[in-house]
Order: sequence, then structure tokens, then C-alpha cells
Amino acid sequence: QVQLVESGGGLVQAGGSLRLSCAASGSIFRINYMGWYRQAPGKQRELVATITWGGSTNYADSMKGRFTISNDNAKNTVYLQMGSLKPEDTAVYYCKLGVTTRDYYPLNYWGKGTLVTVSS
Repeated sequence: QVQLVESGGGLVQAGGSLRLSCAASGSIFRINYMGWYRQAPGKQRELVATITWGGSTNYADSMKGRFTISNDNAKNTVYLQMGSLKPEDTAVYYCKLGVTTRDYYPLNYWGKGTLVTVSS
């Protein structure tokens, strides 16, 4: 019933920039937050950044100053602007959606992921 469509991944050189997008659609009662996580080869999935629909943001320490998360409430969309990219940023980036159901139960959804490759 709920779909997350990610876009914007690709191949860039070190020092370059990319903007990721994730649009949520379907039967959504209320969005609590959306965010981005990433998983590099041989490593566990880690937090990149989240943003609540109330406007609060949270970043992993290694992303601060380089990445910026934002949202468009009307379009149920979250963005991740990535700058000063490093080879270490190479990973599959996953969109996460947190919603509240009609009976006020929290529920999470994950996108399929979009690949970001940073060459040196």
C-alpha cells in the first residue's frame, strides 16, 4: 500500500555533489519522519540523516557540514544534498519512512535503495 521511490544515485568523482530524492505514496495516515541510511560493501547499515515533519533534523557526525537533508511536506518527499563526496561515501543509500497508523501505531518502511559510487 505504501511505496517509496528513490532517485538521484550515480557515479561521481571525489569532491563532487549529488542530490538524492525519495517520494512516498500510497495509503499514509500521517508521516512522522523520513530519512536516509546507507550500507557500504562489507559494512552494516548506518544512519545518514533524518528529518521529522515537525522540522527537526538529525545527522551522523561524519555527515555534518557535507550533507543536508530537507523535505517537501506537500509532496511527501525527502531530499539529501551531498557535497564534498569521498570514496568512503560509496554505498547503497536507502530511504526510510516513519508513519503513524489510524490507531496511532508507529510503522516503518524502507525503499529499495539507490547506488552512489564515488571515484578517486
